[in-house]
Amino acid sequence: MLKREKAVLVAHYYVDPELQELADGTGGCVADSLEMARFGRDHEAQTLVVAGVRFMGETAKILSPNKRILMPDLDATCSLDLGCPIDEFSAFCDAHPDRTVVVYANTSAAVKARADWMVTSSIGLEIVADLHAKGEKILWAPDRHLGSYIQKKTGADMLLWQGSCLVHDEFKGIELDLLRAEYPDARILVHPESPESVVALADVVGSTTQLIDAAVKLDAQRFIVATDLGILHKMRLAAPGKTFIEAPTAGNSATCKSCAHCPWMAMNGLANLADVLERGHNEIHVDAAIGERARLPIDRMLAFAAEHKRRVQASGDLARDTALFSQVGAA
Repeated sequence: MLKREKAVLVAHYYVDPELQELADGTGGCVADSLEMARFGRDHEAQTLVVAGVRFMGETAKILSPNKRILMPDLDATCSLDLGCPIDEFSAFCDAHPDRTVVVYANTSAAVKARADWMVTSSIGLEIVADLHAKGEKILWAPDRHLGSYIQKKTGADMLLWQGSCLVHDEFKGIELDLLRAEYPDARILVHPESPESVVALADVVGSTTQLIDAAVKLDAQRFIVATDLGILHKMRLAAPGKTFIEAPTAGNSATCKSCAHCPWMAMNGLANLADVLERGHNEIHVDAAIGERARLPIDRMLAFAAEHKRRVQASGDLARDTALFSQVGAA
């Protein structure tokens, strides 16, 4: 059906393994949100099917306004997006006009349109470090854990919106420490949307792609993973023979809401994908004026990321590996 519709499937690491395999097997893309944005922009297909959450579909539409962007379920949203409504965010920005506005990708098109920069977890640290070096003060939204992590690493003057990811906010530092005691040979891989108590125990802190790279390249045979369990499919494919253990999301007296899997990512499936391709509905639309303004901070990020990648590659493989794992043991 993808071939018949001349469509390409772009899937996030957190969606169902069957969708990931379909994307990989049909010339599509399975990636983090930064690579999803680049792939969709550069691919020749005029119809993109985005298996992920709504802000990813909106970002694809912003970068490819003349393409048709479909999603298996338009109600697949994000707790970070929901927790940063445009009216409240605009008031926050208006109250601090002296600050450079940097927003995480997990935001609506309208919020991005108020920003100077958009970042993903794979490039946010480098962008904020660069802005800090230029003497700029930052207004950051929406994830407080990622913002706090970047602030600590860069020393930047950052005013933080107090949002959080439903999944990562539930990882527990005390229980993770107990699990590490059970598996002393395991390396701990942590996404920086996690609480500080969890990040503090990490051997590697990074984006989804960086965590997958670490699983492949580090010598350890066992890993404890503190991010959405959807990523385990890609890790097991990329590092066969290695063991991956989910980090704990509930303690002895606590229960979990997400239990390490985003309920909105779980709304993507083969059945509603087939329905979308058959009926051609669930199309993403972004107001033209908002889309034009929102593209500016996204393009700034993509240009910065391309130049950063060029510099890292020019410095050689050793430097590239050092950059990937600079946070090992340092979090």
